[in-house]
Amino acid sequence: MDRVSDTSVDVATDLGAVIDEIRAAKPVPFSTSAMVNRKDLIERLEAVRLNLPKAIRQAQGVVADRQDTIAQTREEAESILRAARAERAQLVARTEIVTAASREADRIIEDAKVRAREIRMEAEDYVDAKLANFEIVLQKTLTAVGRGRESLRGRLEAGTIAALDPNESGELPGVGSDPNRTSPNLRARRR
Repeated sequence: MDRVSDTSVDVATDLGAVIDEIRAAKPVPFSTSAMVNRKDLIERLEAVRLNLPKAIRQAQGVVADRQDTIAQTREEAESILRAARAERAQLVARTEIVTAASREADRIIEDAKVRAREIRMEAEDYVDAKLANFEIVLQKTLTAVGRGRESLRGRLEAGTIAALDPNESGELPGVGSDPNRTSPNLRARRR
């Protein structure tokens, strides 16, 4: 770039010097023409002409480099934007995944709570049914025990009435001189 500015300064300086020389030239009397050293002026203008395409090419190169730099910078900016958009999308996706996972976890917990309530109610129903069956069996057993006791009392009372009749010895059954000898009815009552 320094070469371009040096060349453009040289071309501008050379053109300025040529113009200054023409202005400073002696005028031809009674004319708008001026007297200049033709050979010297042509050499200087030829040098400017030779340097001018070089300067233009260098300037075009600078412009092309500038455009390439701008295009490269734009491409880098687009690349950064694409990366940022991709990262944003990834973060949004992660957030959506976390949100979905959280919703799924909440649903699973709620399902587990519902299932736990169902199992607890089923267990309570099962225990209640078993206790009801046990109650029925106990009721029947108590009824059977009660009937057995009634039956036993009835036999005992019948046996006691029969025992009140004096036998040949004149003693009441179960009551006698032998203290070790007792009637079966009395043994049942002692228990």
